[in-house]
Amino acid sequence: MVNGGTLRIVTGGNVRFTSRYHSAPHKEIPVSVQTTLDPTETSAQPQDYLFGAAPARPRRRLLPHGHPGLVLAVILTCQLMVVLDSTIVNIALPDIQGALNLSSANLSWVINAYTLAFGGLLLLGARAGDILGRRRTFLAGIGLFVAASLAGGFATGAPMLLTMRALQGVGAALASPSALALLMTMFPEGRARTRAIGLYTLVSVSGAAVGLMAGGMLTEWASWRWVLFVNVPIGLVVLVLAHAVLPETARHTGRFDLAGAFTSSVGMGSLVFGLVHAASNGWGDTTTLVSFVLGLVLLGSFVSVELRAPSPITPLRLFADRNRASSYLTRLFMVAGMMGMFFFLTLFLQDVLGYSSLKTGFAFLPMTVFVFTGSQLSARTAHLLNGRAVILLGLTFSMTGLLWLSQLSQTSGYHSLLGPLVLFGLGNGLAFVPLTTLSLAGVDRQDAGAASGLVNVMQQVGGALGLAVLVTVFSTVSKNDAAQHPAGTAMAQAHHAFVAGADQGFLVSATLLAASWLLVAVVVRTPQSAVGAAPALVD
Repeated sequence: MVNGGTLRIVTGGNVRFTSRYHSAPHKEIPVSVQTTLDPTETSAQPQDYLFGAAPARPRRRLLPHGHPGLVLAVILTCQLMVVLDSTIVNIALPDIQGALNLSSANLSWVINAYTLAFGGLLLLGARAGDILGRRRTFLAGIGLFVAASLAGGFATGAPMLLTMRALQGVGAALASPSALALLMTMFPEGRARTRAIGLYTLVSVSGAAVGLMAGGMLTEWASWRWVLFVNVPIGLVVLVLAHAVLPETARHTGRFDLAGAFTSSVGMGSLVFGLVHAASNGWGDTTTLVSFVLGLVLLGSFVSVELRAPSPITPLRLFADRNRASSYLTRLFMVAGMMGMFFFLTLFLQDVLGYSSLKTGFAFLPMTVFVFTGSQLSARTAHLLNGRAVILLGLTFSMTGLLWLSQLSQTSGYHSLLGPLVLFGLGNGLAFVPLTTLSLAGVDRQDAGAASGLVNVMQQVGGALGLAVLVTVFSTVSKNDAAQHPAGTAMAQAHHAFVAGADQGFLVSATLLAASWLLVAVVVRTPQSAVGAAPALVD
């Protein structure tokens, strides 16, 4: 002080300031200064508050927490892994069969084990994200997926491989709905969310084709084991990035709806099992029928449980909106039709045209390119076009492509497939972006996980349903054709029977997409102002 007084600090002690300009007697001036030490600044010392200290440098994060670009990259990579894993092993199946001495029946379970676990537990995974936190659930799912992929790659027998494939499905069921829910909560309404949904849709739709190409390359250049090992380095990078950049969402109060989880998971699993089993053993098989009955009974019980549950695993209010309910059914029929295209074209390219695994995978590249083109066009013109109209336009393109494929013959070459592949890819890319938007529009934040889980459930169940129906149609027509055309070499008969069955399968696939078209045209009444009129998450 200029008067040489004493400043008393309430934290204890006296500090004397001596003035060189005044020689008056010293006096203590009762001045109290409140100082508060911030308990969060553990390095702060009392003297820092008295005399000042060098400003503490904020700790730099290696990766920015919550950075939208990094968050989107994590979510898209996760979705690509879980989607393509349902097809990446397809081309490797002959190698797997030879290496592990699997029977034909057991070989089909390399795919079915993943599909059943993924489809049957999606709703439980979505609810886990709502209650436990989506970041936490996402990390747990990816961790399990990576561990199962690593162990599956080292499998020495069928039991170990099939168990690891099922665990991959469990991990995917935890991670996938949380990924979509995080996307919806991270990106604000408007063009940012629309473009994010466009990229998510691109990955979801093209993932199956990417899986075929990746499976062909890995099988031919390395080993069938790498269709599993490839998930390990990618998954570890996703885990590190996700831990660094993903924000945690609020954990909603409530309990796990165990009765709903059991009836939905086991009921859905039983229904999917019945559909898959029907493809190889027929619709009249006892196991198929028992699975259907059990699945329907359990799913009926699930609805009853959800109506009474205080914290339902799937809020049935999500189906109260006619547009949202219609979008779920539309997706189911669309994916059902898509699976026929992948299945029959893969066999046509390998069995009729004699393509190698690698060449078969890359034969789908035009479709993948136009899926990207369609989804980006759909997302970038969100502010100009009507979402309902774009869905109908996309479905029309896809239907046309499937009808074109139904005209294939034994003499058709790859040039006959280019047009249908372009139309099918463009149509799916256009339709899936606004369809995903429609499924998530107006969803409450606490229901975001359940709503996104239902999107994935419809995709998995639609794929299993479509493949079961289409393979049954294919088998019936092929057998009848072989009986009616016994002349010619065995190879010629087999090709003729295959093409006859595949053509009918493509026709039924087009019919499934026609059902989707009618559903959107008749039931969806409220037009979206834009393709990506971003889904509003209601507080």
